[in-house]
Amino acid sequence: MALIHSSYFRPKVNPVKSDENPTEIDRLQDFTGTITLNREKIREIGRDGIVDWRKFTPEVTLTLRQLEYGSLEFYNQLANKSLSSTKVEFKEFKTSMVDIAGYKTDDDGNFVSTIWYPKFRVSGISLAIGDPDALVERTFTLVGEDEITLQNDNKYLIFKKTNPGTGQDQTITISDPTVVADPDNSGAYLFRVGRIRSGTYTELTHGTDWSCDGTDLTINGQSYSSDVIKYVYSASSYISGEEPFTENDSDAAGLTADSCSIYLVDTNNYVYKLQSVGIDVTFDRFDVKEIGNDDVVARGVRDRNISITLGRVLDQWTIEEILRGVAGLDFGKIDPRKFQSNLTLIIKIYTNNTKSSFAIGYKFTDLAPTGLDAGVPLNDYLTRGVTLQCEDGFVTTDENQL
Repeated sequence: MALIHSSYFRPKVNPVKSDENPTEIDRLQDFTGTITLNREKIREIGRDGIVDWRKFTPEVTLTLRQLEYGSLEFYNQLANKSLSSTKVEFKEFKTSMVDIAGYKTDDDGNFVSTIWYPKFRVSGISLAIGDPDALVERTFTLVGEDEITLQNDNKYLIFKKTNPGTGQDQTITISDPTVVADPDNSGAYLFRVGRIRSGTYTELTHGTDWSCDGTDLTINGQSYSSDVIKYVYSASSYISGEEPFTENDSDAAGLTADSCSIYLVDTNNYVYKLQSVGIDVTFDRFDVKEIGNDDVVARGVRDRNISITLGRVLDQWTIEEILRGVAGLDFGKIDPRKFQSNLTLIIKIYTNNTKSSFAIGYKFTDLAPTGLDAGVPLNDYLTRGVTLQCEDGFVTTDENQL
């Protein structure tokens, strides 16, 4: 068998709790998955060696590093929002879930397998402008419990959605492509069935809410005209007339640091001489299990924190004057004890360095400065950094929102 190059690893995202279709993950630079199987040795007194292993629920972490290219599509999918949405607040990732899938083809052009990460949740988001010549990058960290490889007759992962119609015990014929049975579960064909009713997603229970004989999916009970049924299965071929991945040649290849404008407090306070901007959004996730079940049954976020670091070459004390609330006043003393809180940081990113066409922007509110650092390198210019923290922020493609 030929090797699989990253050029033929086609990543897609499926929003579990919205009725949007799966989309490609564009401009991806790095895809890393880490699995911790969580197995514990069982020993006993009187025996030299292991009695057995206890298996806990695995922990899987995904890290996806992506060039900033001015699109909100991936943010909307991660938040389970409509793709037409022009604003995503970071607090909207609290209960959203996505499937991440990588469709693999080898160097000989043979489709080999799909790697599937089901029902993953966002645990962190980062935005990095590394230096004045850098491409802007955004990184997403997601957590879940499973990594599933689909191969041979089950090699294609298929996402479908449909309206079952109105009435009792509605039947949906599954075709294009034909279902292949789940080899781990005798008599089972579908991996998951969910319903969206009045904007609310409910995962349906096999045997109670639905059944499938390999050809027809029956939704038990009353269905309504507005219901959307989403189901996931594996097949030996893909959907007729479609490809797992479509290349995006319409959006920017990547947006650069010289196309960014950074403002502190408001858009009247442009921050000059910046050398780097680092933003880290972290979610303290609270995923609940229960006795008698090895799956996570409820998901939430205890807390979220946003940390922002601004690094610059020191020539004036502009940032410190803004933090002190005396910008433009020729104030004669800067005391960090008197720095303001409830500040705002705005990042505008344009399609090019003429800054005539807005692409995407980030806004962070209720910021408080938490740290300062100074660098005095030998035979070089002085540097200065400031760290700020908050809990609230959003990303938008509508400049008026900023």
